[in-house]
Amino acid sequence: MAQYYVDLADAVLPHLRRRPFHMVRYPNGVVGKFFHQKRVPPHPEFVGEQYVEFPSGHSTVFAVIDNAAALAWVINLGCIELHTWHSRVEDIERPDYLLIDLDPTTDGQWPYVREIALVVREVMDELGLAPYPKTSGATGLHILAAIEPELLFPEVRRFAKALAEEVERRVGDQEVATTTWRVADRRGVFVDFGQNTRDRTIATAYSVRPTPDARVSAPLRWDEVAAVDPAVFTIETMRDRVAEVGDLTADMWKHKVSLEPRFAQLGVKKP
Repeated sequence: MAQYYVDLADAVLPHLRRRPFHMVRYPNGVVGKFFHQKRVPPHPEFVGEQYVEFPSGHSTVFAVIDNAAALAWVINLGCIELHTWHSRVEDIERPDYLLIDLDPTTDGQWPYVREIALVVREVMDELGLAPYPKTSGATGLHILAAIEPELLFPEVRRFAKALAEEVERRVGDQEVATTTWRVADRRGVFVDFGQNTRDRTIATAYSVRPTPDARVSAPLRWDEVAAVDPAVFTIETMRDRVAEVGDLTADMWKHKVSLEPRFAQLGVKKP
């Protein structure tokens, strides 16, 4: 697994660089117990650090993974997945991407996920965002759009909520797409806007997931989304995939836009 990450470091590192790294450690493999670790343990000098304070008054020092050696180091600690904040260390209070997470409520809803993703793209395109889809590597699909790091997390979340509600409205079927927050009341795929919150993390692009087939969170072309099968993207297939199609997120950070002038398009008051 360390070799996989080192081989794809050029594609992986842009999603990790200058971000607080949240460790999810599997010291005994995917079938053993795992644990979350925010504070970076003693480490070599090529692993960075970022001090963070929490509203509770607690604080910690996260690892920052900026190079292939640091990436191999955290993998050697049992970090199968790569989890980072939505913000960078230059300003950890302001995210530099917006995320819509399509999360099935029940089994058998993957066709709905693909259908909803195309509606998310439609709405983002109309808003002038540049949407980048990827499989989550688990049961859902992530759609990211790079934004200028100018708004605090609550404002980005407010924008994402309005965007998700517009997607829900256009789909028009609660059995297919919902923004209902209470899990017990959901039926359709959850159009999740809540990940746009301080200290929340997702598995980044190219992250391996702790599944029996070692699935990977795989960036997609939009023409693949309507028929995509996430099971084909694994630690064994992703090198060939990248060799064939390249890094589909390579230009993502070149398309940052300001959200501030776009609130009105969703009928939301500006921050």
